[in-house]
Amino acid sequence: MTWIVYVLKCSDGTLYTGITNNLRSRITAHRNGEGAKYTRGRGPFVIFYKEKCKSRSIASKRELEIKKLKREQKLKLKSL
Repeated sequence: MTWIVYVLKCSDGTLYTGITNNLRSRITAHRNGEGAKYTRGRGPFVIFYKEKCKSRSIASKRELEIKKLKREQKLKLKSL
């Protein structure tokens, strides 16, 4: 199963990083207010970055790496 690390750019300009194995479903959940608590009321969203990972473990580790980056560094990420 492929996992995806993704970064959303929220309507207020903030960035949200998460992981999923079904990006379309997860984005729908965010849009419906059923995703992460942080994203509620911050839509609409733009998928700013996404990266495929071979396992949940790898995706979780990569998510933490991205979350530790400064905003400027996150904005320089390029999708793989």
